[in-house]
Amino acid sequence: MCGFGSIAAMAAVTKDAAKPAPAAAKATESKAAASLPKLSAEQIVDRNVVARGGLDGWRKIESMTLTGKLEAGGKTNPELPFVMRMKRPHKSRLEIRFKDQTAVQVYDGVSGWKVRPFLNRDDVEPYTAEEAKQAKAWEELDGPLLDYAKKGTKLALAGTGKVEGRDAYALKLTMKDGRERTIWIDGSTFLELKIDGEPRRIDGKMRNVAVFYRDFKKQQNGLMVPGMLETIVDAPKQSPHKMRIEAVAFNEPMADSLFVKPPMAMAKAAGK
Repeated sequence: MCGFGSIAAMAAVTKDAAKPAPAAAKATESKAAASLPKLSAEQIVDRNVVARGGLDGWRKIESMTLTGKLEAGGKTNPELPFVMRMKRPHKSRLEIRFKDQTAVQVYDGVSGWKVRPFLNRDDVEPYTAEEAKQAKAWEELDGPLLDYAKKGTKLALAGTGKVEGRDAYALKLTMKDGRERTIWIDGSTFLELKIDGEPRRIDGKMRNVAVFYRDFKKQQNGLMVPGMLETIVDAPKQSPHKMRIEAVAFNEPMADSLFVKPPMAMAKAAGK
């Protein structure tokens, strides 16, 4: 699906505003081979595209807005309202509201910026080189598989297995910048189950990250969008970050000014 680079990064900043849960609830993946029909990587993607609502339908989408609640971890932490806006060809804006403050993370297709009042950072901060590289590779509103060849992505079948008890195909994606990711496709519905996230350094070690797709819902135009995104970091005392998507809007007017870095004074006001 869309914008996991930004979603995972912004979810991470909220953990400092909440007391962590004692331990992460890890979703397990079996290495046992699954009994699935032998399909090529291309055939699996073709079926995924049909399950997602069809290539023609997604190509008609120029913008998408997701609204809902973010569970950042911690028993006493409330659900935080968020709005994720995405616009072709490569723009995204994520806002998370917490205690009368709004954290903002934006990518304009070339560079990114962020304001993080949760961490007492009211100034506009540019993306780091690594964050910009991640955003460039991932900020697609229709996900990595639709029109993957046009995006410069190479595809290979990496095997089969089980994800949370479901038989699944594993596809290895080699992005245009050389990065590799594995995405798991449900062998029954052909919808996404899980994708590798960007590894994070925690306690001096690089930790694996996975994003799980849950509760897909068919929208009025027939396109399928997950109702829940859950990011899990394979590290001690790291709580899952859940994003519950409550509403989806396609092709609403979306001004380019939403993705322009504001002057400093305006940025501080926006965070209040």
